Amino acid sequence: MNSSVRIAFLGGLGEIGRNCMVIEQDNQLLLIDFGLMFPDADMHGIDLVLPDFSYLRDNADRIVGCVATHGHEDHVGGLQFLLREISFPIYGSAVTLGLARHR
Repeated sequence: MNSSVRIAFLGGLGEIGRNCMVIEQDNQLLLIDFGLMFPDADMHGIDLVLPDFSYLRDNADRIVGCVATHGHEDHVGGLQFLLREISFPIYGSAVTLGLARHR
């Protein structure tokens, strides 16, 4: 039996940074990246901009992992903040995981 797939973007559309996609199927969530964005010049007092992860926090028990596509800040820079609240495996190349680990 086929089950439906839902794809949601938590950031990264129409902007440079905050790349984060959630794939949902069979009551499981898989993240593709969780990046940050650096603020625009008119965002005084803001150091970093993160995807809104309230949905992820509310559904933490359904997260099966995160695929990190590469080690740039806009793709993995937000993981350190999300992992303070939610634990899940991260998948990626050795280089990508090494860069993400040393954030």
